Amino acid sequence: MKYMGSKNRIAKHILSIILEGRLDGQTYVEPFVGGANMIDKVDDFRIGADVNVYLIEMLISLKQGWVPEEITKQKYLDVKLNPHKYNADFVGWVGFNCSYSGKWFGGFAGTVNTKIGTVRNYQEEAIRNATEQAKLLKGVKFVCSKCNDLDIPDHSIIYCDPPYEGTTTYRDKFDHSAFWRWCRVRSSEGHKVFISEYNAPTGFSCVWEKEIKSSLSANGKCGGSKSSTERLFAI
Repeated sequence: MKYMGSKNRIAKHILSIILEGRLDGQTYVEPFVGGANMIDKVDDFRIGADVNVYLIEMLISLKQGWVPEEITKQKYLDVKLNPHKYNADFVGWVGFNCSYSGKWFGGFAGTVNTKIGTVRNYQEEAIRNATEQAKLLKGVKFVCSKCNDLDIPDHSIIYCDPPYEGTTTYRDKFDHSAFWRWCRVRSSEGHKVFISEYNAPTGFSCVWEKEIKSSLSANGKCGGSKSSTERLFAI
């Protein structure tokens, strides 16, 4: 599923590190599950959480077999302005999957003529991709929760993909310092903790890095295509 900051392109690289030595029955937890493009590639016990209730309700409905339909730009704008009129799962679908680059209501994505003379239907692509992805979400427990309030089973593997510091105003109120403290506490409790970010405080080890093209960049600007070094940290 398209989602701003998705790790789909690098999932196979970092999951091999995150899941190395995973024990039978050990729970895999994502406190920032986003578009579920990592958790859909993990087996067995999984918990995916996010503070966005619309996102979580959408993922639950997709997992249960809901197949969305294409919408008009007029409908898109009405959902954006009046989310209270619609079911939460539908608002989540429109906000992310009917928007460019999976950015929350970041502009209507419909059928367009491309620069190379072809026609591209973004919503049709989103529906097809989500329907296929839904098959991989069976068994995932989706929870609407802040990471601080999330009930995590003992000795879990925790993978965090938080809002990157200095990249976008989408979640500009995110407390990065508090987040890193939370990671340290979870590690002290016996969990294996991994974090995707561009940089990390002292005490966190970089276990993987790669330069990739992204619409997010460590220079604090969004849009276009820029090179940034994705890193995976562990503690």
